[in-house]
Amino acid sequence: MLSKKTIAIIGGGASALSLASFLDGDLFDVTLYERNKAMGRKFLVAGKGGFNLTHSESIDGLISKYNPRGFLDGALLGFNNDQFRTWLDSIGIPTYVGSSRRVFPEKGIKPIEVLAKIKEVIRARGHNVIFNSEWTGWSDKNMLTLSDGGEIEADIVVFCLGGGSWKVTGSDGTWSEAFRLKGIQANPFVAANCAYGVNWDLDFISKAAGKPLKNISVSCLDKREVGEAMITEFGLEGSAVYALTDQIQKQLTDNGTSRIEMDLKPMLTLDEVIKRLSSSKRKITDALIKDLKLEKIKVQLLKSVLSKDEYLDTDSLAKNIKALPVNLEYATDIDQAISTTGGIDLSEVDASFQLNKMPDNYTIGEMLDWNAPTGGYLLQACFSMGHHLATHLNKKY
Repeated sequence: MLSKKTIAIIGGGASALSLASFLDGDLFDVTLYERNKAMGRKFLVAGKGGFNLTHSESIDGLISKYNPRGFLDGALLGFNNDQFRTWLDSIGIPTYVGSSRRVFPEKGIKPIEVLAKIKEVIRARGHNVIFNSEWTGWSDKNMLTLSDGGEIEADIVVFCLGGGSWKVTGSDGTWSEAFRLKGIQANPFVAANCAYGVNWDLDFISKAAGKPLKNISVSCLDKREVGEAMITEFGLEGSAVYALTDQIQKQLTDNGTSRIEMDLKPMLTLDEVIKRLSSSKRKITDALIKDLKLEKIKVQLLKSVLSKDEYLDTDSLAKNIKALPVNLEYATDIDQAISTTGGIDLSEVDASFQLNKMPDNYTIGEMLDWNAPTGGYLLQACFSMGHHLATHLNKKY
């Protein structure tokens, strides 16, 4: 009987948990090395704001949310959102679809319970986990080195080291330099799914901070996203803004500022807005609230951005309701971001996520340079990638 191949998984986040859940314990001797004293710390932190496991939309819609387009198609098609939910149910985590079409654990199930069920699957497969074991790079003999002076020798190595946000969880991106020294391109990390600074009028902020702009669309460059945004003292954040990360960051890089346009009434055309305003017998503010059905926060926003003449002119006001310009000056600190772009350049890996320059070494999860909005898409991708690689290795050996 042939001896088992050894697999070292470096990191204990979502992609590592997925990979270990699907690797065949009869084929492989698997050890997961986690730098912290527990696995899945970012997994748990992410659950504090509402634990989106995935999103319930069609597979075509799901795939369209990932940038760059095409890179994750194979993984997502091989383990889609419906399959993820079926698997979760099989391990004792039933889910439901919320009003936002996001998928959550059934009410009463906490993130730590979801993590515990996944850990049970990993233990049942006979895999090993070593805690407080931080990978630091490679030795002169190409052995994996650890912070305690130890070394790892394995037939197959899978790096699941995460992106560059939320340092408190161990996801700090400090691993990048070790890969660069190996001649592997690791792109700088940039904040994604984050707040952006806006130089709001102080009087407006005193009234509006913490209030949502619901049922809007936001455009930047060639992309438009329907959703909502939150006005904060810092600036602007929320689902419609997060989904435009690539476009906003491109403008920030190229121009030092980013211009977005907000459609405050996306269900009406410009002509319909003009008609309602023109036909109203009320004062402008009352017409906006009663005839156009704009929420007061949107009216306050218009007043803060527009001059008095622009606000009182029907055509000008209507055009701004449909395309209100807002300048985003900078992104929040990277450690405050929900996720990051940057990391291992996608040209460095093949279709199974193997490093082209290092056979039998793989990278999955947020340490690769891809991006998606919040709402379950990030976690879905990590689990799809883990399943994809496990399936590849299980078949290969």
